Amino acid sequence: MSSLDLSEQKIQVSTMNPENTTNPVTEFILLGFPSLEQKNRILLCILLSLAYTVTLAGNLCIVWAVVRDPRLSCLPMYVLLGNFSFLEICYVTATVPRMISDLPTPQGDVISFQGCFLQFYFFFSMGAAECFSLAAMALDRYLAICHPLHYSSFMSQRPCLVLVASCWFLGFLWFIVPIVLISKVPFCGPNILDHFMCDPVLLLATFCIPAPRTKLSCYILCCLLIFTTFLFILTSYVMVLRAAFRLPQGSGRRKAFSTCTSHLAVVGLFYTSVMATYIIPSAPGSNMKVVTLFYVLVTPLLNPLIYSLRNREMKEALRRTLLGKR
Repeated sequence: MSSLDLSEQKIQVSTMNPENTTNPVTEFILLGFPSLEQKNRILLCILLSLAYTVTLAGNLCIVWAVVRDPRLSCLPMYVLLGNFSFLEICYVTATVPRMISDLPTPQGDVISFQGCFLQFYFFFSMGAAECFSLAAMALDRYLAICHPLHYSSFMSQRPCLVLVASCWFLGFLWFIVPIVLISKVPFCGPNILDHFMCDPVLLLATFCIPAPRTKLSCYILCCLLIFTTFLFILTSYVMVLRAAFRLPQGSGRRKAFSTCTSHLAVVGLFYTSVMATYIIPSAPGSNMKVVTLFYVLVTPLLNPLIYSLRNREMKEALRRTLLGKR
């Protein structure tokens, strides 16, 4: 019997049982990728494990270079970049290890009610902190290129560290209200989530009673976070590019364009996939999982490559700190 048949039987049993509509849900079943055959499931598990390992290694290298290299540790741009890379490590670790461990199980795996909400909270808090961190990086580039004479006073060590701490604080504060509201609504089932993580879109569909205010508050907070930070980033880089065009041709203009294109590439990858999942209405299913997988793992995997390969100072710092070359 195929894994798809097992999953379908499990769904039918769960939906046909009348107790599922009255008894409170104490656990959820994450189906993961039920349509995959076992050999494809093992292959995907291997690929995701490799991607996760490379993601950790790449981002750890950036964090190590920023912490150990005295030149980078004094520059606000690289302090913010190191913070962003550390966030990426926490972000992928919130979901990917469990997804990999659940993949070999064809009928899905059980996650407790509390575990599901912890994963939801930490994953979305890290995502919110990433949005604020990208905005902080855009602000740093705006001040450096548009106000170079005042940059050292605006972005000295203390304001930079305050900015980093604010990204973490706002990120973990942003989704407290949705978490509290969703956790207080009774869940009746079916308790099967056709996903590899506890996604709020699917959790909202398992409510026992209509909760339009809870759903509206979640949607508004998501839109507010995504659009305010995205518009701030976009506006900052438009002004940066305008200022860069006024610079005389040479290394200064090239460096400004190189930095901006690297940052914009990361912003484009992250926000495109997030908007496709949570802003544009779509039916849950395989397409949703592919898009989610993209910003959960693919974007953090590409970020170190984008930042290190296009940045001469980062490449030199990696050679100094990892290889001992001067």
